[in-house]
Amino acid sequence: MTTLRAHAKLTWFLEITGQREDGYHELRSEMTTISLSDTLVLDESEDYLQIFSPFEAPVLVDETNLVARALRLVHRRAGVTIEKSIPVGGGLGGGSADAAAILRWAGGVDPAVAVSLGGDVPFCQLGGRALVEGVGERLTALEFEARDLTLIVPDFGVSTAECYRAFDELRADGWVPSGANHLEEPAAIVEPRLRMTLDWLRAEYDPRVQLAGSGSTMFVAGHLDPGEGPWSVSGPAGPLQFSQTTTTPD
Repeated sequence: MTTLRAHAKLTWFLEITGQREDGYHELRSEMTTISLSDTLVLDESEDYLQIFSPFEAPVLVDETNLVARALRLVHRRAGVTIEKSIPVGGGLGGGSADAAAILRWAGGVDPAVAVSLGGDVPFCQLGGRALVEGVGERLTALEFEARDLTLIVPDFGVSTAECYRAFDELRADGWVPSGANHLEEPAAIVEPRLRMTLDWLRAEYDPRVQLAGSGSTMFVAGHLDPGEGPWSVSGPAGPLQFSQTTTTPD
């Protein structure tokens, strides 16, 4: 048996810089891995995929799953059990992190190959801190910075595909993206509870609260509570789970 740790990624800023002829969006962002992680247990004598998740959002366990696709990409087989801790549909790259853990276990692949699994996979394979450009395949490693942060997770997710679709529709209507995360406004259109929650958090806790990637996880630099354990509050659109974490060097 082999145990792998798949660290979540946090997007500190996200700029959409253009769109290619094939429809994929060009971006520029800073990403870092954080201590929140999934656990994968591999049995090379078997061939299966099972996932244990505390989240309501479903995770498909078939040939489309990113872990199954990563195994095919590196021409390996294994029985894989995943214990999910990274929120599903939360913008923290959980599926990408799991796939990247498989790639690293198999010796790694070129970022231009890893991106075939998804735009976050090349960074998750690298880990640490990096400037990410192109569709996710151009990585510039940055010096590690130890940062504390607080994650805020609602009980709903946001579809990345729908978020980018909303972005394109807004741009077609003349909207100009701005701010640290160009996907915040599109994500709030896809999931109106997100706008309500962001506004409330910024008023009640800290005006610096940001959306992580395409959502729905939100975060703020620093620890909001001197304690260590997670806690829950009732937000304007449902329960919110707060947890404190830190950046990691790999």
